[in-house]
Parts: sequence; C-alpha cells; structure tokens
Amino acid sequence: MSDAAQPTAAEVRAAAEAVKTALDRHLAAVERRTGEDDPAVYEAFNELAAAAEVYDELLYDRYDEVTPFEIPGAEDALPPYAGPEEPNALSVLIRRDYAVAEPQRLLAQAQRVEAADDEGVGAAVSDTVHGALGILFGEFEADEIASRHKEFGLEEGDSTLWVLAADEPAEPGEWLETPFEQADPGRVVCRFDVSSVFDEPDDGDDGDDDLVDDIEDEELEPLDADRWAGSAKPRPAPDAR
Repeated sequence: MSDAAQPTAAEVRAAAEAVKTALDRHLAAVERRTGEDDPAVYEAFNELAAAAEVYDELLYDRYDEVTPFEIPGAEDALPPYAGPEEPNALSVLIRRDYAVAEPQRLLAQAQRVEAADDEGVGAAVSDTVHGALGILFGEFEADEIASRHKEFGLEEGDSTLWVLAADEPAEPGEWLETPFEQADPGRVVCRFDVSSVFDEPDDGDDGDDDLVDDIEDEELEPLDADRWAGSAKPRPAPDAR
C-alpha cells in the first residue's frame, strides 16, 4: 500500500476507541440479557465484530501489525434461518471424507465381495483401488462404511450432515442431475459436524488403539447396517454469531 493511501495514526486511534466503546456496549448488553436469543446481545455482538475488523485492518495498513482476535466472517457461519416455519418436507445432505490409508486392505475386502458374488461379475475390477472403491461402495451402505471404515482400509476425515427444510417434497428424479445445487444455507434446520478439531486431547494412553487394531485383524463378523461410528458436534442453524 502506498504512503498516500495509508490511514493516519489518528484514524487508527479512533478505530481503537470504537472497539473499546463497542466492547463496553457488548458487556452491558450481556449483563442485561433477557434470554438466550436477546436481540440486544445479537446487535452488540455484530457491532463489536465490525469495530474490531475495522481496527484490525487499519492497524495492519498503518503499522503492519495484527490483533490476536479472530473476526468471524460470513463464510464461517450459516446465515439466519429463512425457511418455512413448519416444513412439509426435508432434504438431508451428507458429506464424508476419507483417505485410502491401507490400499491392500481395501483391495482384499473388495476381492472378498467378488468371491462371494455367485455371478463373478467383473472378476478383475478389484485389482485396482478405483475398482475396489466402486465395488465396496456399491455393495455396502454409506453408513455401514462410515461405521467400519478402518476395516475397509480407509481413514476417516471430516464429515457433515445438513438437514434442510423444503416447502414440498421433490418430484422423483427432479434433482438427480444436480443433487447439491439447491442446497440453500438459509434453509438449514440443523447440522452435525465430525472433525478431529473437536476432539479432546488424550492422555497418551494407546492401549485402546492397540486393542482396536487386534480386533480389526480378526475375521470380519456379519455386517450390521444399523451401526454408526464417530461422534458429532451438533451445530443448530446459527444466527450470525
């Protein structure tokens, strides 16, 4: 940034004073709050966030310094709910990420599926990771793979589940070509996220992990489609906070 475009020291000082004022107002609103969703607290929160963001930008432009505050942006939260008050239909959107941690285990499981196939269709498909993934995800429900991902040589990454409100059920085949195009964040009733960032630090005891590894090396038991693994951190559709 050129010197001519830089904010003045007085402008930075004024922005700092605005943060102090907004901070006092936010604390006062919290102390007087009338309920969990008090609009005064909501308004004071947004004013404080806006003032802090202005100060942070001016401080950086003038002095090449930053604050320790993380200013929430629009991309960090869902917008306020704008769907029907009494939804007549729901859409459930799920994303789960995996890493192929053990390709040989993945291939072995796919080959077991092929061996159990009376028709022996695609006998060589399971020789590649790409083909093995197609076999396993075609054979087992997505929830089942999520609950036993390690047995399929997969490592679980982040996942999210969104429940969206709809006015009417979709017509058969209506959205199959673009299944996620109409995912309006303003209609999210609730969402549930799974991520290692939510995990509590462990105490360094790996005994349970060793036990799990021993169990996974044993012969697979009959699959149970009702099992669900992992813990979720619920995130009700938030306001701007």
